[in-house]
Amino acid sequence: PPPPPPLRHLLGLAGISSAQGADSPEEAAGWFRGIPLLGFVFLLPLSIPWARISVGWLAVVHYLACVVPQLGSVLYHLFMNHEGGPAVYHTLLTLDMCGVCMVNTLGALPIIYCSLACSPLPRSAALLAYTALSSYAILCAVTAHSNVRRLRSFAWQALFRFFFFFLRWVGLGTGHPSALRAYLIMDGLALLGGVINISRVPERWQPGRFDYWFNSHQIMHVLVVVSILYLHWGVVADLLWVTSYACPQD
Repeated sequence: PPPPPPLRHLLGLAGISSAQGADSPEEAAGWFRGIPLLGFVFLLPLSIPWARISVGWLAVVHYLACVVPQLGSVLYHLFMNHEGGPAVYHTLLTLDMCGVCMVNTLGALPIIYCSLACSPLPRSAALLAYTALSSYAILCAVTAHSNVRRLRSFAWQALFRFFFFFLRWVGLGTGHPSALRAYLIMDGLALLGGVINISRVPERWQPGRFDYWFNSHQIMHVLVVVSILYLHWGVVADLLWVTSYACPQD
């Protein structure tokens, strides 16, 4: 049977088409989202050169940034049609949003650290400021009442990151030369995925045809996984770079 009106409304806010009610393909295919999770949990550590990285906590933070959003997404999509009603759904959606916030928060810490590798005091201040900003973003994301507002919650985090991208581009920031390109692709893919998800393309053009495959929500998830891979490649390059880099003496 279809979910009660409150839960159906919540499903709409989550970006699920109205045709996807109980036993929907979105939930039925939830197991498919476990593939990236397993890959990040078991394969990602093998691609991190732990012994060659001097700032070990950044590598741990990066690993968590890649794994936590996948875990939140899997839990959300597997149990989103639980019979507990809106209260259970709100909890699952909060877990999913917290996962998204974690990749935005933890994922940027190595970027900020390496961008200010030779400026310890500004680096510490920037890390604290970004952590505080991210806490506010989490609050906005979990209390948002629409996909547009939820996407907008991460705007200030993106602007903060782009400030450090700009510093690197003009030569005022430090880091591996190839990392900036990886980060720009990362944020570009994430933004594209968010826009596709809230615009409901392509299912808005042909309702019912994309209920099972190739709908906007699935496209968004694929783009997010690829985005996290670019984050991983950029961060690993940065962490190896900062290990061997010697700051110039004043």
